[in-house]
Amino acid sequence: MKERKRFQSAIDELKKRQMVLETEFVRISATILFKILLKYRPEDKAEKKDRLLKRAQEESEGKTVETKKHINVKYGLNHVTYLIEKMEIPYCIVKGKARLGIVVHKKIVVVLCLTTIKNENKMEFSRVLEAINENFNDKYEEYRKKWGGGIMGSKSQAKTKAKERLIAKEAAQRMT
Repeated sequence: MKERKRFQSAIDELKKRQMVLETEFVRISATILFKILLKYRPEDKAEKKDRLLKRAQEESEGKTVETKKHINVKYGLNHVTYLIEKMEIPYCIVKGKARLGIVVHKKIVVVLCLTTIKNENKMEFSRVLEAINENFNDKYEEYRKKWGGGIMGSKSQAKTKAKERLIAKEAAQRMT
């Protein structure tokens, strides 16, 4: 019996260490993710004003003005759901809506997404995607089974007991 407890405590200790390592890995990948997101930060009002003034000056001087599409982080629940109309898209959950808001110069943002990524960031982003898939997307079923602790509420328990009684009553009537 003592050996079994020692073995069990050793297993519990290993599980705790694994959880610590996983949370550390998630935290590190979250900081990398936010570094990447900050590279694609949209311009704020002052930057936009300067860009438009410079563009207007170049147009007034008769120069050809290059208008290129900027790769930015997209935000807003409706906008992001419009952009993501595919399946198997990697996602991750981060703590703090305010932390997401910092990326796009807002107070609070619920969701962010990247539609494209530059070639220089692809390698770093692929590592983050691996971590996201490993820690969130691949473990969806495991997490889903733990939601709510498997204990139904009092109303649900009463309904299932009533159904069981009804089934038992019907079975008894069939027997007679």
